[in-house]
Parts: sequence; structure tokens; C-alpha cells
Amino acid sequence: MSGFILLSLRVLSAVALYAFLGWALLLLWRLLRQDAQALASRKLTPLALSINTPDQPERIFQASQGDISIGRDPDCECVVPHVTVSARHARLAFHHNQWWVDDLQSTNGTTLNDEALQMPTVVVNGDTIKCGQVKLTIILNPEEQSGSGEQA
Repeated sequence: MSGFILLSLRVLSAVALYAFLGWALLLLWRLLRQDAQALASRKLTPLALSINTPDQPERIFQASQGDISIGRDPDCECVVPHVTVSARHARLAFHHNQWWVDDLQSTNGTTLNDEALQMPTVVVNGDTIKCGQVKLTIILNPEEQSGSGEQA
């Protein structure tokens, strides 16, 4: 009789262990699914740059990702072919639901609204970034602005 009780206790322990593991895996799966939905719902604020280069017509650069390097290097997302701009001059990055600008130790420095950029700084609509002699104006939500401009 004691052998039967011992076997029953072992079977119950195994069932309890598998039930606990199943519950833990289900909980992890639900948490991962919630995180995935939260990340999917997080949207990148659209950004455009109005680029004014001396002796060249103004052009507009539309951002398609959350990390934009600015410089002369062809590998940069926003290529600015001007001698006063470093190969990798500045960087715009989207995090914490805001766009930030940072100087990448450029030769001629980067200014934000005519003040030297010392650390990563939040940019807002209409801010002016100057890389060497090139002036870049921040346009947040360009679709909304062009839509409101057509109605006026």
C-alpha cells in the first residue's frame, strides 16, 4: 500500500510541476505579446529638413527612419555635399517620442538656433541647425503642414 501512495505522490508532483511550467510559459507569452503591441503602436513623428546650401537651390529631405546621420559621406542618410560640412557632421535621432540632435565632433561645429551644440538636444518644429555654412530647418509633421497650407 505504501508503494501505491508513493507513486501517487510522485505523479501528483509531476502534474503540479508541469502545470506550473505551463502557467509560467503562458504568462511570458502574454507579456511578450503586450510588449510587441506596445512597440507596434509607437509611431515615429514624421520629420523633414529644409536644406539651404550656399550657391545651391533649397531642397527638402524626408526622414524615413528614426536615426539620421548628416554629412558629406555618401553613407549618411542626409548627404550634404558642401566643403564646410564634415564627413559625419551631426545626427538626428528619435527616442522618448522626441527628435534629438547631436554634434558628431565635427570640424566646424554644429549650432542649434545660433547656439553651439554641446550635448544631445531636443529639437522642435522650426528649429534651425547649422552645419558649417549649411542651414537645415526642422519641419515636424510635414504632411500636416502641407495639408493646412493647401487649405489656407
